[in-house]
Amino acid sequence: MQYRRLGKTGLMVSEIGFGGEWLERMDMDGVRAVVEACQKEGINILDCWMSEPGVRSHIGECIKGSREKWYIQGHLGSTWQNGQYVRSRELPKVKEAFEDLLERLGTDYIDLGMIHYVDSEKEWEELLDSPFMEYVHELKEKGVIRHVGLSSHNPKVAKMAALSGEIEMMLFSVNPAFDLMPPTENIDDYFVDEYDDSLAGMDPERTELYKICEQNDIGITVMKGYAGGRLFDEKTSPFGVALTPVQCIHYALTRPGVASIMVGYSDPKHVCDAVEYETASEEEKDYASILASAPRHAYSKKCMYCNHCKPCPAGIDIAMVNKLYDLAMMQETVPDSVKAHYAALEKNASHCIACGGCETRCPFGVEIVERMKAAKKVFS
Repeated sequence: MQYRRLGKTGLMVSEIGFGGEWLERMDMDGVRAVVEACQKEGINILDCWMSEPGVRSHIGECIKGSREKWYIQGHLGSTWQNGQYVRSRELPKVKEAFEDLLERLGTDYIDLGMIHYVDSEKEWEELLDSPFMEYVHELKEKGVIRHVGLSSHNPKVAKMAALSGEIEMMLFSVNPAFDLMPPTENIDDYFVDEYDDSLAGMDPERTELYKICEQNDIGITVMKGYAGGRLFDEKTSPFGVALTPVQCIHYALTRPGVASIMVGYSDPKHVCDAVEYETASEEEKDYASILASAPRHAYSKKCMYCNHCKPCPAGIDIAMVNKLYDLAMMQETVPDSVKAHYAALEKNASHCIACGGCETRCPFGVEIVERMKAAKKVFS
C-alpha cells in the first residue's frame, strides 16, 4: 500500500481508503470481515458519514483495540431522526449525533471532523457565521476533532471552502463522468440516465478546484469514484465504454490535490479488487486511452496528467511540468511554493529538445512542445 500526505493535515493516508456506506446493509460478521480485510491490506482511512446507530456500533466493535491504526472522517450534521438519516444544522441535533458517533465508535476524538454535505453556495456562506461553525471551532480547540474538513459534490462550494481558511481537507466526488458535469446543488443531477451530448471535456470549475486544492495544500479524499458503478458498464457509462475499478481509481489519484479514494466495500473481495491497483500494470491503470477513444464525450486538448507522454528522451517529467505550469497560470505572480517544486525537478521544460515524440503518444492531442516553451518562459 502506498501512502500520501493529506494536505496541510500532514496525515499520511493510504491512497486506497474505506468508504463505509455499504456497511449499513451488513450484519456484524460482514462488517468485521470487511474491516479486517482493509487492515490486512494496509488501508488506514475510514469515512463514516452514516448516522444509523447500528452501523456505528458495528464499526466501533470492529476497530476496538486498533483505533490508533485508523484515521476516521466523522461527519458533523449527519443525524438520525425518527429512524432515518437527516442532514441537519440544528445544533442540538448535530451535537447529539456527533456525541453518539464518538460513543459508538468507542473513541474520544475524530481525526477529520467533516462539515457534512454542503452543496449550496448560500448555505456555505450562512454556515461561516453560525452556531454550527462555532461548535466546529470549539471541538477543534478541545482536540475532539484534530482537523477540519468538508464534504461536497459542488465544485463552486468546494472552491469557496478551499479558499476560506476554514478547512484543511475535503471529501469531494471525483470520477471522469462527474468531471464533465457543470456545478449543481442537486447530487441527483450527476446520476441522470442520459448525459448531454455537448459534454466534451472537463468542466472548468472542477479543473480550477483541483488546482486550487493543490496550490493551497487542501488535501482531497474522493467519494463516488465509481459513479455508483455506472462506469463499469458501457450501457450506463456516459462515454459508451466501460472502465475497470483500477482505471477509476487511477483517474481519481491522478487529479491534483487527491490523497486517497474512499472505496465502498460490502465484501472482502471488493477490498481485494480495489487494492489490486497497488500491483497493477500501467496498461491496467490506463484510463486515458479509453476516454480518448470513447465514442462519446472524449476529452481533448487538455493535459490529464496521465503520463502517456513518457518516456521523454531528455528525462523530463512532462506531466509534473504541465501540472506546475497550470498552477502557475492561475496567479498573476507565480507562487513561491510552485517555483520551489519546479526548481526541485531534475529536468524541466528548459531541457525540452522539441522532438515531439510525447505528442505522438498523448491520447488527448495536447500540444506538449508549445506548453514546454510556455513553461520555460514562465519559470525562467
